[in-house]
Amino acid sequence: MKMKVLNLEKMLPADLPPGEEILWFGRPNATSLWRRAYRADIVATYFAALAIWGFFASAPMVAPGAALLQALINLGVGVAALAILGGLAYLSSRTMLYVVTTRRIVLKVGIALPIFHNVPFAQIESAGLRAFGDGTGDIAVKLVNKQRIAYLTLWPSARPFHLRYPEPSLRCIGDARGVASVLTRALIEAKGGKSGQVVEPQRSAPALATAAHA
Repeated sequence: MKMKVLNLEKMLPADLPPGEEILWFGRPNATSLWRRAYRADIVATYFAALAIWGFFASAPMVAPGAALLQALINLGVGVAALAILGGLAYLSSRTMLYVVTTRRIVLKVGIALPIFHNVPFAQIESAGLRAFGDGTGDIAVKLVNKQRIAYLTLWPSARPFHLRYPEPSLRCIGDARGVASVLTRALIEAKGGKSGQVVEPQRSAPALATAAHA
């Protein structure tokens, strides 16, 4: 649904120019961001494995109570680490904003010092969707001519591990498939109907919705 709203929550650095409309806007899902951008699943697994290994490694040498206490300490450190990551994910989800207009994608990134990234459709070579089982997903856009945006200014709104040529991404958004459809239609319309193959995204696997640039 199109919304003729200007400077909604100050999501854009300036009013929309004449003829440009907002097609979609949203924020990352805090839980999904915590698990996938801040790697909470990996951190939890690490500290759980550390606690188990520490208990069985020290049990033959110390009293069972002491070994259990050390395991609980390791788990406590892990819980504290997860809580810190959860706080960062929550703050990120509350301060980040993604906007899809009829001409561009805008990413507002940063907790204390927000940075705006404008990605015009003319600079987008393709857009890929990675959907997750909880209904959230990432939409990463590949830029034409290997254009570069500093990874640190994008994170966590960048495709993971693409450090040399970071891909601006709408990370961990809800209804990712619906947003991908909106973006695909906008890309095709903006480029005069000249499009490549549009592939139906598959769960937990990347899929491309490409639009050849004019």
